[in-house]
Amino acid sequence: MTTRTIAVISAGLSQPSSTRLLADRLAEATVARLKMQDIEVQLDVIELRDVAQDVTNNLLLGFPSPKLDAVIEKVRGADGLIAVTPIFTTSYSGLFKSFFDILDPQALVAMPVLLGATGGTERHSLALDYAMRPMFTYLHAVAVPTSVFAASADWGSGEGGVKALSDRIVRGATELADLVATSDRSGLVRDPFALDASFSPVGGFGAQ
Repeated sequence: MTTRTIAVISAGLSQPSSTRLLADRLAEATVARLKMQDIEVQLDVIELRDVAQDVTNNLLLGFPSPKLDAVIEKVRGADGLIAVTPIFTTSYSGLFKSFFDILDPQALVAMPVLLGATGGTERHSLALDYAMRPMFTYLHAVAVPTSVFAASADWGSGEGGVKALSDRIVRGATELADLVATSDRSGLVRDPFALDASFSPVGGFGAQ
């Protein structure tokens, strides 16, 4: 049976958080869709709050701690990504942006990504399209058409709101799963410090 790896990034600051709740819902729906296609899924769930100090130190010192390096490798080596952030002052959180700032610019090339965000009111949902989507486009990731925003009112204040959120989750997860099922990033993921084969002179060091 085919196996795919999906990295799930939650930038929620509290514990528990609605951001992590949305991330889990998106992951569950994606896994269910892939299993319908006979694809097993390995989920790597990453709470950015757990490496917040490491991210800051990386920005200051220029290199990751072993703990942060392990997280970066999970993201870089994944077949797909679910990225969810709370919305503060009309945009993604500083921790969310800082994490993606420290990634190698080529780390997310051709990576299928499902974008999610949480906030107090629906008017913050525009941040998905004018802030988050352009950032992932810059990183050459493939953001699926449907992004999922969950306002406070979507978490059980009425049957209509709950159903609307569930519908968006299923639609976004389906789009991500279909891309992940047909995408093979293994040929794109390589050791950034490895020498290209063409670097070695033909015939060895004594060649003229």
